[in-house]
Amino acid sequence: MTKNLKYQSVSIGIMNKQINLRLPTTLLKSAKVRATQRGFTNVQDFIKETLRQELFEPISKKELILVKKLIAASDKHGLYGSEKELYAKLKRK
Repeated sequence: MTKNLKYQSVSIGIMNKQINLRLPTTLLKSAKVRATQRGFTNVQDFIKETLRQELFEPISKKELILVKKLIAASDKHGLYGSEKELYAKLKRK
């Protein structure tokens, strides 16, 4: 099975919002079964991933090639720092 890679904007230092969702019993039961089949620990995680898949475009092959080249160049030139440093750099952009 081939999975499409997806990307998502990630908020750094911002609290996530909570929502309440009412589902018919049959829909909730079906969602629980599907979540388990797909390896999710709960229905909430399944719903979040389903929304991500619906809202964000798949990464194209061209974009994936560029990401792989960036990773290779970063490895070659030792451009990695700590996660904290990376986030600081990304926040400045």
